[in-house]
Amino acid sequence: MKLKKKPKRILIGILVVVAIAAIAYVGLNVFGAKEVQEAKVLKTIKKYGYTLKDNKTKRYQEMFEQLDKILKKDPVDEEEYVKQITKMFIYDFYSLDDKSAKTDVGGTDFIYQASLENFLENAEDTYYKYVESNIYGDRKQELPVVDEIKIESVEETEFAYGETSDENAYEVQVSWTYTDDAFSDYQKEATLTFIHEDIKLSLAELK
Repeated sequence: MKLKKKPKRILIGILVVVAIAAIAYVGLNVFGAKEVQEAKVLKTIKKYGYTLKDNKTKRYQEMFEQLDKILKKDPVDEEEYVKQITKMFIYDFYSLDDKSAKTDVGGTDFIYQASLENFLENAEDTYYKYVESNIYGDRKQELPVVDEIKIESVEETEFAYGETSDENAYEVQVSWTYTDDAFSDYQKEATLTFIHEDIKLSLAELK
């Protein structure tokens, strides 16, 4: 008479269940993870190097359309131009709610190319430092959104950056509010200096 091998069968059954559970866990985490959508380009102003992506808010998209209209005029009204990019920079840089992570720094389209790397490092170490990742759209963190923006003044000035000097630079005084009073102690005013990079005006100093 053969002996029954019950304990061995139970052990095999347990191992099979564990193996299935392990495979399911790996499948969920590797293949079943939420897909991260890449932002698509909606529109470009090629002559000036400005790009509008579909991850920008409706308000920013409207501001971009207004900028496009300003830059299509011949000649371009530079004061109107600098006012518009000041508003766009303030809104895009200081609004954090639509940013996917601390490295998703806003306003970079308007930064003077030679200082872009330094600008990004400073932003990630200061204002953007505590922005939690939202690549899967499940962030619970409350973050500021810029509301009203007011251009206080625009003045032509001479400005030097390294070996570059612009006798027709623009200094813009601007103030703004936030949609939520919880952020009323955040920065609400600044002085921006824009210099020429060929026909383009770029932000060279923010204080």
